[in-house]
Formats: sequence, C-alpha cells, structure tokens
Amino acid sequence: MQLFDHEAIAAILQSYGYAAILIVVAMESVGVPLPGETALVSAAVYAGTTHRMDISLVILAATVGAIIGGSIGFWIGRKAGPPILSRFGGFVGLDERRQKLGQYLFKRHGGKIVFFGRFVAFLRAFAALLAGANRLSPVRFFAYNAAGSIAWATVFGIGGYTLGKQFHRVAGPFGMVMLILAVIAIAVGWRFYKTHEENLLEKAETEMNAQGAV
Repeated sequence: MQLFDHEAIAAILQSYGYAAILIVVAMESVGVPLPGETALVSAAVYAGTTHRMDISLVILAATVGAIIGGSIGFWIGRKAGPPILSRFGGFVGLDERRQKLGQYLFKRHGGKIVFFGRFVAFLRAFAALLAGANRLSPVRFFAYNAAGSIAWATVFGIGGYTLGKQFHRVAGPFGMVMLILAVIAIAVGWRFYKTHEENLLEKAETEMNAQGAV
C-alpha cells in the first residue's frame, strides 16, 4: 500500500489529531481496507519531527483503535460467520466437517494467529473476523488481541518516532517479510493438511462434537 506524503498526513493530523489514528486503525481492524499501519507510522514520524503530537498518545490511540476494531470484527465474525458458512460453505468445499476443523485449529492456534496477525497486513484486517467465525473463545481473543495491539502500536510507534522517515524503509520490508512468512506457513500447513486430511478431520470432529461445537 502506498504511503501518504508528509503534507497530506500533516494536514489530516492537524485537523483530526489522535481521533484520525484511532478511527483508521479501528476500521482496518474490522476488515475495512484502510492503511492503519501507515497512519500509525506517519503519525509517529510527525510527532518525532514536529513535536506537535505526544507519541504516548499516538500509541494509545492506535492501541485503542486496534482493540476496539478487532473486538467489533470478532463479534461480527462470531454472529454472521457460522450462518454464512452453514448456508454457503458447501459451495466452496467447507462442509460441516471442515468447518469443525477450522474451529479445532483456531482452538489450538487461534491466539497466535490473532497476536502475530497484527503484524501482517492481510491478517491485521481479517484475523478478528476469522477468529469470531471459527468460535475462538472470547476471553482468549480479547487477551491476545489486546496484547498484539499493544505490541504492534508500541513497536511501530516508537520506531517511527525515533527513526523518523527512515523507519518507512524498515517498516515496509518488515511487513513484506512477515507476509512472506505467513504465506510460507500457510503453504506448509496446507501440504500437511492434505497429507493428513482424514486423520485431522476425524480428530477435529471428535473433539469439537465432544464440546458441543455448532
């Protein structure tokens, strides 16, 4: 995603301040394709170069936005996801057994997906929706979502504040590396799944049925 130029971000921040950071990050976390990370880094750079904003409040705004947006996305996924999957899942190969497998995998690894997904562009927008649709425990989601939001906002906020515009050169490649690692992990996971598909489906079905999963 292309970065905003300095003049544009300065104008936005002068007009809307911390609220702009909170709203953009929150909307991205719900699933709206907005540049939440760019807004955070640009605001941090602006704070470090002009000192017209408090970096602690920049980080706080991004953290609160991420937590609120993620929570909204989670509940949307939890309420709307299962009915949609139940009705249309079969058309894309997600029958009832595979839906139970998704719930099983999120039960085992959902916390890590939510936490580390905050640092990956695609997952940052959709991890909360996927966690909700796959029935991750609300308590686990809120804990990992809060921890990931705090870590992400702090790392990128302080990075932008201390390194200035140079941090864009670090943040871009870092995000790309995280995305590549995520793609590799998905590919390896998919290969493992196809090799052990029936065993995984039976294990997931047994465990989720024992817990009364829908």
